[in-house]
Amino acid sequence: MNKKILIITSEFPPLPGGIGNHAYHLALQFNKLGYLVQVITDQRSEGTADFDFDRTLPFKVSRITLKRIRGLMYLNRILITIRACKHSDYVIASGKFSLWNVAFSSLFFKRQTLAVLHGSEVNLKKPVLRKMTNSALNQFDTLVAVSQYTKQLVAHLGRPIEVIPNGIDVTTWLDTVPPLALTGSPVLTTVGRVSARKGQLEVIKQIPELLETFPELHYHCIGLPTEAVACKRMALNLGVSEHVTFHGALSTNTLKQALAATDIFVMLSTESKTGDVEGFGIAILEANALGIPAIGAKGCGIEDAISDGVTGFLIDGDNIAHFATSIKQLQQNYKYFSQHAKTWAIKHDWSQIIKQYEAVLTCAH
Repeated sequence: MNKKILIITSEFPPLPGGIGNHAYHLALQFNKLGYLVQVITDQRSEGTADFDFDRTLPFKVSRITLKRIRGLMYLNRILITIRACKHSDYVIASGKFSLWNVAFSSLFFKRQTLAVLHGSEVNLKKPVLRKMTNSALNQFDTLVAVSQYTKQLVAHLGRPIEVIPNGIDVTTWLDTVPPLALTGSPVLTTVGRVSARKGQLEVIKQIPELLETFPELHYHCIGLPTEAVACKRMALNLGVSEHVTFHGALSTNTLKQALAATDIFVMLSTESKTGDVEGFGIAILEANALGIPAIGAKGCGIEDAISDGVTGFLIDGDNIAHFATSIKQLQQNYKYFSQHAKTWAIKHDWSQIIKQYEAVLTCAH
């Protein structure tokens, strides 16, 4: 009889989000391995888009329908999770409330449980929320962090923590597409919600000095413009607005075209005031699959997403001299970095990553 895997996640496609992307591929890959998979997640958009998407999937998705009274959604999540746990062999939780939910549900039905730790959900600033999360994590059989950085965020628990990096579906990035006509030489690009975590503002701050060495440089920001107003204001104050373009969120195909026109992927992530941090940086791997090297910030999960000196460079986010030197070195040895970026992406294909998850899950059992 096929083993049953239940995945509880705070995010899930079709809306974007790193946790949702991760949960989707976990479900898809475990399904390919022959497991019976069920996903429990929230309805995230009005209308039928979420449910229409779910019907295209080869596994079952149970959505917690949107309600004006959020407390009712929380209660529904718990009740549905407890019932589903009863009929599952393994339970995987991903996302803050999912960790709390599964920890509570495990009091009723003991199943093999695994928590996936991304970053922000274990870096909460409010003491009461940190205490709740720590207590929940201690209820899990296995803890998996997506990076060494995230692992360090929960090192105080004194428990064994496996590190399994984020993965990508390399095949979706290998189609040849005509590049967009993006302004700039070099073309620098960041993909991700415009926010402190993704670091667009940190790049813009350094553009005036970068222009002294690279006068035709142009920075392209692709993603939901959550904090774009502050970035645009900074660009205007620094007199570099004509060297920065905000594209908003793009379709997958248009995103590929934009990346095909990119010279260097950049992500100078910082921690937000609320503790939102970059746990890995999956967009870096997606760019790597197209042969685009990256420059990323030290001190976050990006350190696991870039092989320093091989697929790009890791720098202190405010070190302008190192930033400029890294751009020069990438330009001078572009073929080397591009080829190694592609190889690095293949190593992170989900067909390889899922083997690590299966080994951890079944060995723990």
